[in-house]
Amino acid sequence: MTASDARALATRLATLDPDALGALFDARHISPGISWTDFFDAADALLDPAQLNRALADLSDLEATALRAAITEGTAVTPSVRGGLVARALADADGRPYDAVATGLAAATPVAAPAVFAGRAESDAASAERAFDAVASLADILHATARTPLGRIGSGALSAGDRRRLVETGAAQTPEDADTLVAIAAQAGLLSGSERTWAVSDAGMRWLGTRTLERWLEVAHRLRERLPRALRTLEGGWRPAAEWPGAHPYDPAWPDRVTRLAALITQWAMTAPDGTPPGWAAGLARGADADTGTLRSLLPHEVDKVYLQNDLTAIAPGPLEPQLDQRLRTIARRESRAQAATYRFAAETIGAAFAAGETAASLTEFLNTLSLTGVPQPLAYEIERAAARHGRLRVGPDWQGWTRVSGDADLLEAIGVDQALRPLGLVSDGDDLVTRISPETTFRMLADARYSVLAVDADGVPRTPDRHETGDRAAPEPPASERYRTLIEKLRASLSEDADAAWLERELDQAVRTRATIEITVRMPDGSSRDVTLEAAGLGGGRLRGRDRAADVERTLPLSSIVSVRPV
Repeated sequence: MTASDARALATRLATLDPDALGALFDARHISPGISWTDFFDAADALLDPAQLNRALADLSDLEATALRAAITEGTAVTPSVRGGLVARALADADGRPYDAVATGLAAATPVAAPAVFAGRAESDAASAERAFDAVASLADILHATARTPLGRIGSGALSAGDRRRLVETGAAQTPEDADTLVAIAAQAGLLSGSERTWAVSDAGMRWLGTRTLERWLEVAHRLRERLPRALRTLEGGWRPAAEWPGAHPYDPAWPDRVTRLAALITQWAMTAPDGTPPGWAAGLARGADADTGTLRSLLPHEVDKVYLQNDLTAIAPGPLEPQLDQRLRTIARRESRAQAATYRFAAETIGAAFAAGETAASLTEFLNTLSLTGVPQPLAYEIERAAARHGRLRVGPDWQGWTRVSGDADLLEAIGVDQALRPLGLVSDGDDLVTRISPETTFRMLADARYSVLAVDADGVPRTPDRHETGDRAAPEPPASERYRTLIEKLRASLSEDADAAWLERELDQAVRTRATIEITVRMPDGSSRDVTLEAAGLGGGRLRGRDRAADVERTLPLSSIVSVRPV
């Protein structure tokens, strides 16, 4: 790093607005709590070799090539990548790489490019079939998560128990598929993560109510938007598969990361296993839209009717329209997921529908509209029985701020000794049970334990709980300018009207700290200048003290007389 580079960068940083500064610090992975005192500290740190090594890991292969060419030729980097390099303080305002960047790049060793997209080519029809399967699997995962949030381990990955649960219920074919589909949902914003769980987001609940084609397109667009900058084209698409492995040549984590990214877009059928996009998705790869007409013609036809049978099952003769499937799942448990799906009604599933706000009349009306064969007598009888049992337990807040469970005495007694409900810490309070746990969590645990329970508000009025809310969501990350606000305010407060004097004092202070020998240009009283070589020894009271090697004497010079400083 040269002093001129550091000074030029400090001067430039001081001219940036808070948004640009925040974006720069964020891009360079600077801690908001770092102990910089002024823009000179910031410039020194950004050009420090250790910090630059981390910055080089973020370089795309195109940026690295442009930097090398500019360094070799002594020119500015090409306009196509200049903006990004300048914004990350790797090149000056004119696009010329800083000397420290050139030194770091010369010493950097590229990582080995991994093998990704190693599968075979496939037909457009086969890709469309995989797209349909991926949408159906992801919908199953969201439905399962809406009932019970998925657990996360410390690394943020899906817990082993939930991975196994998703495979056993048929939502995913393999544990690896479960991991990939959950990652897709998270990237697309359909799942919202906290430190311990994944829950269905509001966007995820809306997604479940859309049709298969719209589901696929929405996720595909979001996955494309979330691809790393190094993989995107200027038109908004993505680079050819063959260029993905080397897109971040100096990032040790890139081989694992690009392998996971390839798995995501392959699982979602945005590409075939060999990395080639299907014909109907080629527009997405170019930055445009998919050929929805062709994709629609290749997807299975969705149906809006089912056969209700005496054995308390419903059979859909094809993929059921998502909105109908979503509501039917609140009444029945789906047993098979094929193009002809089977759903089974049971006392507990119908009871759960009542707990979620359905009534006997609303269920009967829905099923009559949905059925090709009417509502069989056994199913009508189960609905009547569930309606008679519904509301025997009531859960809601009370006047003391506790959650109160009231209702049928026999059921309350059973709840009091139910080992599965011990985490609620229920205690007797007169004829009722009370707990410090929230009404939402208490309701959910009772309903999951197959008790017929009704949610009520503080006045005892029935209400419909939102079962996909967990109350344990990660707060959205604030913008970079907000996260770095304290640091930016501190740096801007350090600005001096005489930047030249501030920089000169900084250079002298560093020379004193290292006992460096420096050459100083001093302005004499008669207006002339004289060069003096000193071993810097002390700085204070507006004066520099050092030993003049040539005369072998110690000199003390006023800072106001020093014009410039150069290392020897």
